[in-house]
Amino acid sequence: MKKQLYLFFLLLSTAVFAQQKQVVTSIDTIKNKIGAEFKLSIKTTVDTSSKVIFPKLKNFGALEVIQSYPIDTIKTDGRYELVKKYGLTQFDSGRYVIPSIKIFINSKPFMTDSLLVEVANVKVDTLKQKMFDIKGIAQADNSIGDWWKYLLIIGLIVGIAVLIYWYIKKHQEKKLQEEIHKTPIEKATSLLDTLDKKELWQKGEVKAYYSELTDIARNYIEEAIEIPAMESTTSELIQGLRAASVKKKMTLSQEIIENLERVLKQADLVKFAKSKPLDFEITEDRNKIQKAILTLDNSIPVEVPAEEDVLLNEAQRQKQIQIQLLKKRKKRIVTAVVSVVVLLVATLTFLIVLKGFDSVKDNILGNPTKELLEGEWVKSDYGNPGVIIETPKVLKRVDLTKTLPKDGMALIKEMESFVYGSVSDHFYLMVSTLKYKKETEIDLKKSMDGALQSLEAQGAQNMIVKQEDFETKEGIKGIKAYGTFQKIDGDKQSSVKMYYEALLFSQEGGLQQILLFHEEGDTYGNNISERVLSSVELKRASK
Repeated sequence: MKKQLYLFFLLLSTAVFAQQKQVVTSIDTIKNKIGAEFKLSIKTTVDTSSKVIFPKLKNFGALEVIQSYPIDTIKTDGRYELVKKYGLTQFDSGRYVIPSIKIFINSKPFMTDSLLVEVANVKVDTLKQKMFDIKGIAQADNSIGDWWKYLLIIGLIVGIAVLIYWYIKKHQEKKLQEEIHKTPIEKATSLLDTLDKKELWQKGEVKAYYSELTDIARNYIEEAIEIPAMESTTSELIQGLRAASVKKKMTLSQEIIENLERVLKQADLVKFAKSKPLDFEITEDRNKIQKAILTLDNSIPVEVPAEEDVLLNEAQRQKQIQIQLLKKRKKRIVTAVVSVVVLLVATLTFLIVLKGFDSVKDNILGNPTKELLEGEWVKSDYGNPGVIIETPKVLKRVDLTKTLPKDGMALIKEMESFVYGSVSDHFYLMVSTLKYKKETEIDLKKSMDGALQSLEAQGAQNMIVKQEDFETKEGIKGIKAYGTFQKIDGDKQSSVKMYYEALLFSQEGGLQQILLFHEEGDTYGNNISERVLSSVELKRASK
């Protein structure tokens, strides 16, 4: 009867598929001390022409391979019996699963059996072992502390503020420089006033002053009289100006042209010969340029535009105004977007430094287990013998009897199972109860081993198992298993490490089981597990 019950728990959560035992797995002992060697043996019998490949591994699950022994070969009746041994060890106490591995025979894979082993602590005789006093608390070095984080935040905010100020100032200056004037004379007059306000020659920057002064005159001549003044030499400019005055019928005096030529040549001497005019000469040159520009503007014949041209120019002017308004609007939008993005990045950086990346990510992007923890919990009664438990969501009834073999179901009178999620999710919770047709004594440790091996059959790998006694608030005693295992994430095609806890209680004629697991290191998952398990209440089995 006990053997049948143990077999049933192996198949509690999944069906077992038989396989021809061409590969036999054995171990010299299933219980050993920390650091001691387990000798795992893998044996297969093949034809003399068969090719067998045993794996070269550094670890079997959580156990380390400390020795890979040579293959023993025994020939009997024209066949080879090959035995490969591995020396395994573990330096932490607990119950560990040696997982199934692939053995290739003629390129065809065969799986070994998984085994459960136990690593025990080494007892220390405190009567013979010399004891030492506990060392005093060492003072931590707090010379650095967390001040650098706040300094980094302040520096970051100041840097962002300076960047925004520089960006706005640069665009404002550019806007002033690109100010549109209605006529060339208005532009030249405005630039001369701006040049006076700079006071360049008063500060000793005579060369820069003459360069801007002559550029204003040349630019005006190029725009108003339409000759290439900016790239012409002084002689070419004066010659082109004389020709343009005749062509455009401009009334220019010889004095104006000579004064303009004199100032341009003076500027050439300042820029290229390092000449230094006196203060009054600089003032006179500035006045000569202004007088020359005004005289040139007055001498240009005024053409009365036709009515159609006036309307066309007005339409073009209105179109230009609309284009400028759109450009300004785009600039304002870009400035606003950049400012918002910069402030958002600064705020996120501040929160990450202050509270940590995971906390900020969970609060902004969301976290499924966080939502479960902070949601409305439900306390309910499940199964028979009843399990009263508080959970983040109501558990749904599932039928596991269809996955069990007929010989296992023959022992059961009643079975009920309730779950949240699935074994492929990152959080899973199951409550299962059953009643037997006949009362029998149940070995909880063997039953727990069977339940955990069934979890391994569903995809759990490298399982680490630790067990301890468990007692509810009402004093009902049971057994608790906990540890970690690796689970393949099908969506990301990667391995995820999970933390699990399982409770098992036996009553007269019945069993009650609770299993939950979540990602290792998930703080919210840990809090859910603690709250769920601390709320467990059990009912006695009814006849």
